[in-house]
Amino acid sequence: MEDLRIHKRSKVLHDVYKISNLKEMLIHTKKEYGTENAFTFKTDTPEVFRYVTYNDYIDEINAFGTALINLGLKGKRIAVISENRYEWMLTYLCVVCGVGIISPLDKSLPEDELISSINRSEAEAIVYSKKYEDIMKKINGDKANKIKYFISMDKEEADGDNMYSQKSLISEGKELVSKGDKKYIDSQINDEELAVMLFTSGTTAMSKIVMLSHKNICSNLMDIDSTFDVCKDDTYLSFLPVHHVFECTVAFLYATYKGAKIAFCEGLRHIADNVREYHITCMIVVPALIEAIYRQLWKNIDKNGKTKKVKFGLKLSKFLMFFGIDRRRKIFKEIIDALGGKLRLLVAGGAALDKETEIGFNNFGIDTYQGYGLTETSPVIAAEHKTVQRYGSIGMLFPSVEGKIFEPDENGIGELIVKSPIVMLGYMNNEEATKEAIDEDGWFHTGDLAYFDKDDYLFITGRKKSVIVLQNGKNIFPEELEMIIDKLPGVKESFVYGKADPKDKDNDLKLGVKVVYDPKVMKEEFNLENEEEIKEKLWNDIKNINKTMPKYKYIKGIIVTTEPLIKTTTLKIKRFEEIKTV
Repeated sequence: MEDLRIHKRSKVLHDVYKISNLKEMLIHTKKEYGTENAFTFKTDTPEVFRYVTYNDYIDEINAFGTALINLGLKGKRIAVISENRYEWMLTYLCVVCGVGIISPLDKSLPEDELISSINRSEAEAIVYSKKYEDIMKKINGDKANKIKYFISMDKEEADGDNMYSQKSLISEGKELVSKGDKKYIDSQINDEELAVMLFTSGTTAMSKIVMLSHKNICSNLMDIDSTFDVCKDDTYLSFLPVHHVFECTVAFLYATYKGAKIAFCEGLRHIADNVREYHITCMIVVPALIEAIYRQLWKNIDKNGKTKKVKFGLKLSKFLMFFGIDRRRKIFKEIIDALGGKLRLLVAGGAALDKETEIGFNNFGIDTYQGYGLTETSPVIAAEHKTVQRYGSIGMLFPSVEGKIFEPDENGIGELIVKSPIVMLGYMNNEEATKEAIDEDGWFHTGDLAYFDKDDYLFITGRKKSVIVLQNGKNIFPEELEMIIDKLPGVKESFVYGKADPKDKDNDLKLGVKVVYDPKVMKEEFNLENEEEIKEKLWNDIKNINKTMPKYKYIKGIIVTTEPLIKTTTLKIKRFEEIKTV
């Protein structure tokens, strides 16, 4: 039976600058923050950085857009693929703010899947970095795609009849603009038409193409701004793949909306250095990253013999906070300095954040919040803030979002459904999937199981498709157990599954777990190298976890391995693939 109660945030934390489309955003940003730095880059000289102002950035967007229209690409689909970099972001905003429809492609896909995405996008131009040069040569002339213009981010000059240089096109565009060409600059935006095509990560089937409009994205930007506090003095480290809507909206587009700076991470091994070098203040992260950073912080604290001092500092800080005195960043200055000295905001998404890690960073004076959403919702549906934080929840719904629990069980847990201007237009060329996702009354079915508490804080319990249902009707959410198991020393990740036991006369499902362990940790901390000994140690740990659970949640079997679990390019476990391996 459907729960008829509609949940909605009752208050907005602060006012926002209203925008209807991303072109309005750029006009506002240039007016308010034009002389501020939009990007910062390293140079060959240590400690010397190069900057690009918003004035120069937006001038290049206008020039590139003018050149693309001059090529005949007005109203066309244009794909973009590269690592996170200035040229990617320039291309994205250039296309959606006056040329046509942008199709960001997943840089992590194997070649055959990438080519399939290019074909399915029906793009007539593609902007790419030199890493994809060989693939571009392979598909040039292939009738399976519609690409007429191949535009390199790295070449200085055009190379062939349909091989172009982005730099050359920008130069040509600047000349056209200087001569009075305003076709791009004066172009009008339809806020509700298709602007962005995004491929889902395809955890259970072939990826679908999500269609987003300016209205979808701008509604989400205003929701984000009503919750977070970011300004022109902030610097983001662009780390997560920018083709994914989480990094794209919450980091790249939101930074542009607020006049903040963006620096680009040089890779996973360089995160700590980049945070220090660029004086990073804000990061959009996945839980696995900040959980690893938090564990390393405490290892260093223990190694340096400062555990007692830090624990005393935590008690003192909490005592002062009780009286409204916030001295966290002074008391834990040494810890914050180890993270670059400026880091103040971490926003995690993509999976549940470990409660201990979230509390720990907040105690140190680094505001750490969880956000929740999907590609189909542009993406953020709900998030925490210092005044909207209840550990274990993911905060409250954003101001533009209404939510309900569809077909709740006796505990109030059911599928979360939402209605908001952030909800996608639909799936491209897939009316059946669109109707399945968005019902006749406009409610979007997230596929996530959740419940609201009495104060309207939202709790996500797991994916509807991954819930394990026993014969007695009990529901088990594997993500809940995996979060506990993943905290065990030496465990990298885990996969909890239900499988029929042929020896069981009732043929009911038995819970098992596949554990990916870290051989280095097992050797250093437990002096274990033999896999059977490691398995025995982990199995004893699992049995101890069982003792804290009701019997129907007992894990009855274990598999150990050093091989990573099968995942999507957004690092979600492909459960229907993984179950075949156990």
